[in-house]
Amino acid sequence: MKILAVAKNYIKHIDEMSQKLDTSKDVPTSPIFFLKGDAVHRDGFPFFYPDLSNEIEYETEIVVKIDRIGKYIDEKFAHRYYSEITVGLDLTARDLQREAKAKGLPWMTSKAFEDSAIVGKWFPKEMFLDVNNIDFHLNIDGKVVQKGNTKDMIFSIDRLIAEASRIFPLRMGDLIYCGTPSGVGPIKIGQQIEGYIANNKAFTFSVK
Repeated sequence: MKILAVAKNYIKHIDEMSQKLDTSKDVPTSPIFFLKGDAVHRDGFPFFYPDLSNEIEYETEIVVKIDRIGKYIDEKFAHRYYSEITVGLDLTARDLQREAKAKGLPWMTSKAFEDSAIVGKWFPKEMFLDVNNIDFHLNIDGKVVQKGNTKDMIFSIDRLIAEASRIFPLRMGDLIYCGTPSGVGPIKIGQQIEGYIANNKAFTFSVK
């Protein structure tokens, strides 16, 4: 299994990150993919704040699970390659990412550290009237801190699957994190975190 994630897939998040990381506001013309390694957090366990960073931030994202082998998938057929959808977190060591970007170095360490990929409970995509219009949000200690809708994605789920399949052979069990809207922020020890897709709770965990 591999975890593919997408950078810069929401306009307002591009603006937000240009301030956090002092980077360009350019809107991509094709998806920007990166790998999160083998970083899936174990469901039902707390997230233990790692020693490597002092600035772990949440990025709430729609996640799809590939359930067929595919290469060079045409976008109009991409919907056949997944049947379940959820919400997850792309946890990011922002201090490490900022430092790497400033030096022009790869920033995989900031994204692929242990347990940095939170994955929610899976829901059949048929539950949702339109996968291109799904609300999702994140609560911390009962308060909404980030929310988004797939209609605001620059590249749709099907476009992401099609483009990814031209770079990486997609296999059963692969995950695609579809990018985060604006509103990313820090997590802290002692917090209780919950993710929702539409009105369905997908995950909950504590930070220790």
